[in-house]
Amino acid sequence: MSTMQSEFSRVDENGNFYVLDAGTERLIGSQPAMTLEAAQAFYTKKFDDLEASVRLLEQRVKAKADVKSIQKSVQKLISELESPAAIGNLQSLRDRVATVTGSLTGLLEEANAKQAELSAEALLARETIVIAAEELAAKDPQKVNYKTGSAKMLELFTAWQGLQKSSVKVSKSKADALWQRFSKARNTFDSNKRQFFSAQDSLVKASKNAKSDLVAKAEALVEKGAEGTSAYKDLLASWKTLPKTKTKSDDTLWAKFKAAGDAIYAAKSEKMAADDIEFKANLEVKLALLEEAEKIDPSKDLAVAKSTLQNIQGRWEKAGKVPRDSMKKLDDRLKAVEAKIKNVEAEIWRKSDPATVDRTNSVRTQLEASIAKLEADLEKAKSTGDSKKIADATEALQTKQAWLAVVIANT
Repeated sequence: MSTMQSEFSRVDENGNFYVLDAGTERLIGSQPAMTLEAAQAFYTKKFDDLEASVRLLEQRVKAKADVKSIQKSVQKLISELESPAAIGNLQSLRDRVATVTGSLTGLLEEANAKQAELSAEALLARETIVIAAEELAAKDPQKVNYKTGSAKMLELFTAWQGLQKSSVKVSKSKADALWQRFSKARNTFDSNKRQFFSAQDSLVKASKNAKSDLVAKAEALVEKGAEGTSAYKDLLASWKTLPKTKTKSDDTLWAKFKAAGDAIYAAKSEKMAADDIEFKANLEVKLALLEEAEKIDPSKDLAVAKSTLQNIQGRWEKAGKVPRDSMKKLDDRLKAVEAKIKNVEAEIWRKSDPATVDRTNSVRTQLEASIAKLEADLEKAKSTGDSKKIADATEALQTKQAWLAVVIANT
């Protein structure tokens, strides 16, 4: 049998393959069923597989994969590279694995630091959940929306369970302390919830009894028709003071109470319609009185105006009621006439008031004196021929004359 030899291997005449490993020739086996070329390829493939494992290991280190997993892979490769039946530069693979081994210390320290950071974040996330639960439990039990509150507490509990399933390790003592706080907050919330709904049940019963009594009174008022309106309004005010309960019985009671009210208001509407027919004649009388009143001119003779209005007001009262939808418009028109007379009377009094007259005369005297002086100043300015002085003097004189006109107009 022929022999073969390469950089890292040799085949003897018996077909035995030797690998040159770290300067030493080592028998790795033979493959009688294969040609020498096929056997050479077989052992070379073994080396390629080992090299691929080393390359993958280096990539995992570069990618900063899990250090403990990398350590296991290193130990496995070290074992596989002790005396492998493979052809190639085995020592270079051992050197590369050694390089990786040397870098594991730094990676392990980095991994530990990362683990500590993740652990702190996990504890903070749990504490955040605890704080939220404690805040929910600390709220006034009477002001909590227990539907949304219960959903929120369940959400917090689900989030806690999710953190417990996480692969991140945390201090057991710290995690247990946080769980005790969380559990206490949940128990407090549940206790408040039970007490609240127990009190609500009592409140619903009391409200139901009170509303049943109001329904009975309202139904008794129906026989009184329109005359029961005022009493029904009092019952309605009492109803509004009672708490609302989201129950079918509450809806049923309200339907009965409202039906009684509808019947009473319907009777009132019928009465008002009948009254409106009766009051239409009164409306015509008052409209005529308004036309008469609106013709009064207090500026001509105040005494006559007041006497005329007084007479109209007496007839107005005797005219009686008018349809409800006309009442405000009529009253507003009569009040406008009354206001007109009062304004004229106030203005006459203001002008005749001695104090006002004295102040007006004093101002008038001062203005007339100022005008006389300004007229003299204007003549002097004209004698100089100075256009600016003439313009200034003219403007000042016109201003005072305008003020005097205002004063005179108001006396």
